[in-house]
Amino acid sequence: MDEIKNSGTRIAPRTLSGFMELLPAPQQQMERIMETLRTTYARYGFTPLDTPIIESTDVLLAKGGGETEKQVYRFQKGDADLSLRFDLTVPLAKYVALHYGDLAFPFRRYQIGKVYRGERAQRGRFREFYQADIDIIGDGKLDIVSEAEIPSIIYRTFTALGLRRFQIRVNNRKILNGFYAMQGLSEKSGDIMRTVDKLDKIGAEKVGALLRDELELSADQAKEILAFIAIRGTNAEVIAALEGYSGKNELFDLGLDELKTVVRYLGAFGVPETNFAVDLTIARGLDYYTGTVYETTLLDHPEIGSVCSGGRYDNLAEYYTDKQLPGVGISIGLTRLFYVLGEQGMLSESMLTAPADILIIPMTEDMTAAVSLATDLRDAGVRTQLYTEQKKFKAKMNYADKLGIPYVIFLGEDEINAGVIACKDMQSGEQTTLNFEETLNRIRAGLAEKNAGAVIVEK
Repeated sequence: MDEIKNSGTRIAPRTLSGFMELLPAPQQQMERIMETLRTTYARYGFTPLDTPIIESTDVLLAKGGGETEKQVYRFQKGDADLSLRFDLTVPLAKYVALHYGDLAFPFRRYQIGKVYRGERAQRGRFREFYQADIDIIGDGKLDIVSEAEIPSIIYRTFTALGLRRFQIRVNNRKILNGFYAMQGLSEKSGDIMRTVDKLDKIGAEKVGALLRDELELSADQAKEILAFIAIRGTNAEVIAALEGYSGKNELFDLGLDELKTVVRYLGAFGVPETNFAVDLTIARGLDYYTGTVYETTLLDHPEIGSVCSGGRYDNLAEYYTDKQLPGVGISIGLTRLFYVLGEQGMLSESMLTAPADILIIPMTEDMTAAVSLATDLRDAGVRTQLYTEQKKFKAKMNYADKLGIPYVIFLGEDEINAGVIACKDMQSGEQTTLNFEETLNRIRAGLAEKNAGAVIVEK
């Protein structure tokens, strides 16, 4: 490094492909989204959790195999075989197994953290990205009410962010497994569900072709499957159509009872039917899920795909403990969601993104009064920055304007002697000269108004 410095060579600054690095204003928008998630999750009694980004590879890849293992960032440090976490679910499983004796069940946690996947970086896909997860873990059993509570939290979260035009699509894996059992296709049910999961991307005709050509289903079997997953209508109409299949398979009947219970409770949780729909195409590609499954889409942007997904699973920590730990949870791919919202122009431009609410510009050589005022404002809970650089007045105002700081205070000899504060609203241009309390009240009222909007604006 010294050789490089001495030679005068400069290394071009760059960010790796697939890694998001935000400027200050959009970073503030991302922080507001995270703050909204934390506030909403905490309101439902979820505790925050933070697990290490680096884990021992044998712990992280206990399940092993598949595409996941190929995408893991893995490295050696001395004799240790280490990997970066690729999701937040496996670390949760380890955490619950490790701390089982210290936790109270059902264990409810949320986690917002970065995960790493060495896949090909492309538009809207990242190698380092934030996930925001919530899970409820039971000890041996977990009541069906939890399977309705999770999507109700999705509803509250997205609504708090400013979204209205979204739909939580709900299904139950027991219904699907029971249906395939009726068709004599139990052994192929996992492959069928993974194929059907591609419906939104490739369409019914190509899904039918895959079922016939790759899974070797008969034309009648493929037709029956496509007809089943094509059942549409209101939630009541879809459930009524499913009733026509009842009595033929015990697992199907159990799944239908669970689905009806979830739909009923979703209403009680205050979720409007316009925001959730029973959708038999939702299977979630992972065999991991055993009961209710969810996918959430933005109705005006179906091309984005699911922005929040998850479901019920029977045994979270089976690779770490013999204890039965069923659970239900969802995950938001936060970095990807933020990216597509920005791309669609849905991030609020009116939201305050400044690092401070007030910039104090001292107009005297002695800054004691300005320092004291900044201290008093901070003690009152107002984010305050003191500008101390010896620059021209125009440069100081340009600084406030560039950062989007909503209020600028000028403090000169006249204001100090009179015990007043000259304060300018940078948006309206209005300037007042009032005492401390009056200035503080005006700023607080203005900030409340400026911060009233949501971070996401639907167009």
